[in-house]
Amino acid sequence: MAVQLPPLAAIRVFEAVARHASFTRAAGELGMTQAAVSYQVKVLEDRVGAPLFVRKPRQIELTDTGRRLAPVVTESFELLAAAWQEARHGAQGTLVINTLQTFATGWLARHIGDFHIEHPQIAVRIEASQHLIDFAREEADVAIRAGKGGWPGLVAHRLIRTDFSPMLSPRLAESFGGLAEPADLMKLPIVTPTDPWWPKWLTMAGLPSDWLADRPATNLGSQSLEASAAIAGQGVALLTVPFYQQEIEAGLLVQPFDLVATEDQSMFLVYPEARRNAPKIRIFREWLLPQFDCETE
Repeated sequence: MAVQLPPLAAIRVFEAVARHASFTRAAGELGMTQAAVSYQVKVLEDRVGAPLFVRKPRQIELTDTGRRLAPVVTESFELLAAAWQEARHGAQGTLVINTLQTFATGWLARHIGDFHIEHPQIAVRIEASQHLIDFAREEADVAIRAGKGGWPGLVAHRLIRTDFSPMLSPRLAESFGGLAEPADLMKLPIVTPTDPWWPKWLTMAGLPSDWLADRPATNLGSQSLEASAAIAGQGVALLTVPFYQQEIEAGLLVQPFDLVATEDQSMFLVYPEARRNAPKIRIFREWLLPQFDCETE
């Protein structure tokens, strides 16, 4: 006998309210009135036979029943979304890669042609952004994400550490008589003095961490723009070392000091656990991981 499920609309509303911990924000996401959201939750509570939320004056909390139900419902919607994406695109469709702009310009754009040659049946769309993508709400197959890993519901493969060091154009370095020690950087313009990586590198170099505090708070917003400014001779930029080896070899940039710092973060290839075996994702994973000497599954 088929199990009698509650209305899908009520389940969808419950998932949104549980995720936002707010009837108002759930209503905004779903394009419904708050009254309609409350009604759908009440429909589900009637079917369950127990309250799913504790309603307080300015907040709501899941009850024990709601806490047991919420993760299962969320996972179910993720599985449905994955199945829908696979049905729409399949292995022959478009692989959507959401990536940090630094990785897009520093590595992916330079190598994606090799992937096309090996897998001409798969089109690729690269979306460069800085925000943390929500796979359940946004159209992307995989993402390149910076952090320490351990994201719930996602498979994460470490690709490369985000080590960084100052770089500048050879012409700029020579115009100031060269750089013999880290303190010589004080002679030069700094592309983004507010870069949060500077205090870490300066401390490792034996210099005051607030050494750049009195510089104008210029911020170019992305490492790719900072690298372009450094190549143009506009100043010194803190750059992720592995992404700019070609520019160093071509004489466009120099890394004056061997001192490399890290924020103990890495860049990861991530995708939903439920889509681990999707053909497009499997093909891209098996191509990408060996590029960084990572073992494939």
